Amino acid sequence: MTEHAAHQHEHQATHDGGPRLPGHADSADGQGIRDAAALWDERYRSKPQIWSGKPNPQFVREAGGLRPGHALDLGCGEGADAIWLAQHGWTVTAVDVSAVALERAQGHEKAALARESVHAAEGAIASRIHWQQADLEQWQPADLYDLVTSQFLHSQELAWQGPLRAAASAVKPGGTLLVVGHHPDRLPPWGGAHAHHNMFYTADELVGELELDGPGWQLEVQTSRERPVTGPEGEQATIADVVLRATRLA
Repeated sequence: MTEHAAHQHEHQATHDGGPRLPGHADSADGQGIRDAAALWDERYRSKPQIWSGKPNPQFVREAGGLRPGHALDLGCGEGADAIWLAQHGWTVTAVDVSAVALERAQGHEKAALARESVHAAEGAIASRIHWQQADLEQWQPADLYDLVTSQFLHSQELAWQGPLRAAASAVKPGGTLLVVGHHPDRLPPWGGAHAHHNMFYTADELVGELELDGPGWQLEVQTSRERPVTGPEGEQATIADVVLRATRLA
């Protein structure tokens, strides 16, 4: 996931199916995905780039010390977090609703691979990312992962509880769940997101909803962290990110 502009951030709630993307992106049929995909495609088409193109700093801080394995990135958007993971040795399944977002993400990955291949001794570097179009209202993991990450999965169209429960269920024993989102009490003073306060969650709410305080989990990080942001008209504010990292024990 990218480092998001907090004043406009409603990171894409992913939805299953829709038109098949070129390359290695999967899809499934259904009216729900077509409606959701059309909605998010329109949002992405409204600008040539929605997010900064940089991996989220909280994500990098928490994932940087983990041993590479197989990762799942839910709501990957334009792909910055997934690309960062791949560049650091992970094999990644990156999921989003929007064909437009996934096409952009694949383009960004190809550009990154081309830059890396220039310095490679034996030619082109193979992709480590599997891009997948999926509906998180229906999606259930088909595999278990060493890392499952969900960055700012906030949407008016999709409650966060179901997708994040599915995310937790996809973590293998010994693996890591990493969730970052906007704190509901520390949102920026601009934009319309405040009218949809139930889109957001505290760290305590995450722990309770995902039952991470039980014997099967070890909580590593459960906090909120302040950071300065700049609004669309140059306004300055301080918001807070909820950060949760947990290890599945069994």
